[in-house]
Amino acid sequence: MTALDTLPASPGARPIRILVDGGVLARRQIEHLLRRPSDLASELALPAIIVLLFGYVFGGAIDVPGGGDYREFLLPGVFAMQAVSGVGVTITTVAGDLSRGVMDRFRAMPMARSAVPVGHTTASLFTGLINFLGAALCALAVGWRAHRGVWLLLAAFGLLCLFRYATGWIGVAVGLSFKDESSADHAVPLLFPISMIANTFVPTDGMPAWLRVIADWNPVSAVTAACRQLWGNPGMDQPHTALPLQHPIIATVLWSVGIIAVCAPVAVWRFRVAGRR
Repeated sequence: MTALDTLPASPGARPIRILVDGGVLARRQIEHLLRRPSDLASELALPAIIVLLFGYVFGGAIDVPGGGDYREFLLPGVFAMQAVSGVGVTITTVAGDLSRGVMDRFRAMPMARSAVPVGHTTASLFTGLINFLGAALCALAVGWRAHRGVWLLLAAFGLLCLFRYATGWIGVAVGLSFKDESSADHAVPLLFPISMIANTFVPTDGMPAWLRVIADWNPVSAVTAACRQLWGNPGMDQPHTALPLQHPIIATVLWSVGIIAVCAPVAVWRFRVAGRR
């Protein structure tokens, strides 16, 4: 008899069962990742490539609002980009499980239906922690520092983890819409502009008016601005008319909660019906 079988079926036990089942599935995803050292290496290498490319190749041509070092302006954007990068990984992982019939086997097992999406989003959060570690090592190596104390440093990473977890639900909901992993792979690059049309790498002041509106209301911009504010990095001296950038910390929390509230029910419903047609 397994731990899943011993849990009571009463309504009060349902949240516990979701957490237990979701934890088992998250461990499965994490073990698969740990068995692929090349994937781990790429997760750690990507932040270094971005910092070297933008920080040293293009950094001298970009003016930071209010002055300051461009690399300190850049690094919060790199962290925000890592927070949203889990969408693509989750999409391909979920689509692969669906095409190989793994989802059908999960549906046949005595587990909570929402545990499968919970497992994938938890695994995405774990991968995000690896991304943040790689980005932090690169940031410290190029001279980035958090200037407002350890508690605000941790608060910013808490926001990044919350946003990473929220975007994982987008990945599950979208990934369950593909028939196979190949189609998902082709669609993932279309997500790249989400992290680019924002204040991650350049100030939005120089963008055309219509594009600046999109960038200022992009959730990634709110996450980036929140990190700059909490860490005391350059880029927060300019007056912003967009409401999310006036209160980026609150905006990040609201964006994250809103994404989970919308995408979690969709992801659970997609899991129930995916592959049955």
